[in-house]
Amino acid sequence: MIDETFATILPRDHVSRWEHGLATAALALTAVAATALVMWSAWFGDITALILRAVFFSLTISAGLVVVAVARPAVWWRIVLYVLAALVLIPGPFLWVNYIDIIRSGGIANQTHIALFIISTLAALIVSRFSIGWVMVALGVVALVYAFFGYLIPGTYGHAGYSLGRVTSNLFLRTEGLFGLPMGVAAQYILLFSFLGALLLRTGLGQVFVDLAHAATGRVQGGPALTAVVSSTMFSSINGSAVAGVVTTGTFTIPLMKRTGYPPRLAAAIEAAASSAGQIMPPVMGAAAFLMAELTQTPYATIAAAALIPALLYVFAMLVAVREEAGKRDLARADPADIPAMSEVLKTSGHLLIPLIALIVFLAVGYTPSAAAVLCIIATLLVSVISKETRIGPKGLVEVMMLTVRNVLPVVAAVAIAGMLIGVLTLTGMALKMSALILDVGGGNLLAVLLLTMVASFVLGMGMPTSAAYLLLAILIAPALEQFGLPIIAAHMFIFYYGLLSAITPPVALAAYAGASIAGAPPNAVAIDSIRLGFVKVVAPFLFVYAPELLLIGTPLTIALATIAAFAGTFAAGTALSGWCIAPLTLAHRGGFWAVAALCTVSLVLPIASGASLLALALALVALFFLIASLWRSHGYRSANLGA
Repeated sequence: MIDETFATILPRDHVSRWEHGLATAALALTAVAATALVMWSAWFGDITALILRAVFFSLTISAGLVVVAVARPAVWWRIVLYVLAALVLIPGPFLWVNYIDIIRSGGIANQTHIALFIISTLAALIVSRFSIGWVMVALGVVALVYAFFGYLIPGTYGHAGYSLGRVTSNLFLRTEGLFGLPMGVAAQYILLFSFLGALLLRTGLGQVFVDLAHAATGRVQGGPALTAVVSSTMFSSINGSAVAGVVTTGTFTIPLMKRTGYPPRLAAAIEAAASSAGQIMPPVMGAAAFLMAELTQTPYATIAAAALIPALLYVFAMLVAVREEAGKRDLARADPADIPAMSEVLKTSGHLLIPLIALIVFLAVGYTPSAAAVLCIIATLLVSVISKETRIGPKGLVEVMMLTVRNVLPVVAAVAIAGMLIGVLTLTGMALKMSALILDVGGGNLLAVLLLTMVASFVLGMGMPTSAAYLLLAILIAPALEQFGLPIIAAHMFIFYYGLLSAITPPVALAAYAGASIAGAPPNAVAIDSIRLGFVKVVAPFLFVYAPELLLIGTPLTIALATIAAFAGTFAAGTALSGWCIAPLTLAHRGGFWAVAALCTVSLVLPIASGASLLALALALVALFFLIASLWRSHGYRSANLGA
């Protein structure tokens, strides 16, 4: 029977011991094969795009069907899924063996191709249904129906209609459908970096993040919340999942915050908002950043650099918010006995940071992201052997591969459906028509189109993986924004931010709900507090559309001025929202902080470094100085004298 090391990876509620063992063995084989394929391609780069994507699709979707099957109580349903899992292993190797013949035939589909396309599509839809939900399934089905029956639609949005053979040719035998650019990103980057993140966390890096953050912030009032912000940001930046961040670091930080006086709903909200920061924080940023790099044809290092200031702005707003909440509630400090010494943490576990530092160095010196990831994986395995507690043996390595493949299934299913959607939009010409429709509805006004895009991004992002949400938005909406002359990175960052906002906003605030379950707090109340703490995600996209300097697009002077304005405005807005800074704020003080935030916003909306922008920024900074000085004079001295 299968080793007990792997026994908990798949659920065993509905299956016998032997069936569970066979399913686990199948998952192990496909996971090892998929990981080996991806690493070989990342380092040697000698596998043709269509072949790499098709084989990767076959292996991961087959693994996904096994995962789905084991969880189904009905025997007949499991048998169907197991058979489909075996059949979907055929398309990838088939395309590999027949690749030259397909090229010679001009990519014209025959009956075998059509049968394999139907199997692949059905398998992708089933995995998508059980790993994401009905939204992606509906989009995939609608796309196919539109391809086949679009001739029934009169006017601009109809087309001549396409046969099953023509659709198969475009969506299956070329790199424009199932095996298009989205699947290429999954095969080249997503699984690779997910594997790297899982390895790093398996060595105990997540606990190192928590310990370092706690050592740095634990002695400050509100220290446990500051620890949550810093550690959850670092953790989620590695694994790219807000929910995973909450359920991992939150099990430590939420009880710690509650012990020092934070209400349960606020503790959960802080953790949820902090874990959401990882998806926008370099160097990894989750899978969507790699998709953005490919779709915009922009080097990944440029994407990561552009994301840095908005991400730091978000984390800064969180730090301000939790520190001021602690002051407002006069919370106790953490017990010094619970706070580790920084030197001790670095001495005992600091070596676990070496692979992460190496990744940044490899990217900085010019390695491709995939090659840098391979080198970092090797570095992680070498570093892990230093300590018995962190060592990863062969069984542990296979287990990490299995967990990685299981965890990326929603993304692989999403990119398969998204690839089909892109293929249909390209085949029918609907992509250009969609952009025109958005521009027509927005009346040609940038602000109106941005507001429409914000709503559409939020709705499409509800409950979906960030990568899937971003892909849909990049296909449907980004081209319309680019027609206004926006820098391509600004347009894609805009939809990226709003696509992932749903992790902390009702009605499908998955990260907030995960935090609420740990804290024992009302889920919707946690979501409301989460969005208050993470308000930067709501306003930042508009700021960097009007001030692309925040994305490092501009001269050093304009970038510096925009950064100062953004941080000053964020501090002022966060303070006004919390109602505390050194002391409880009066209505006049709150109004003053809101005025500072408004002036900073004006300075960003106006051309940076223009006379009007500089005047607005100067007035904001002077007003901010006098507001803080007046609060310090009236309350800071008094507190110092009382303490004496």
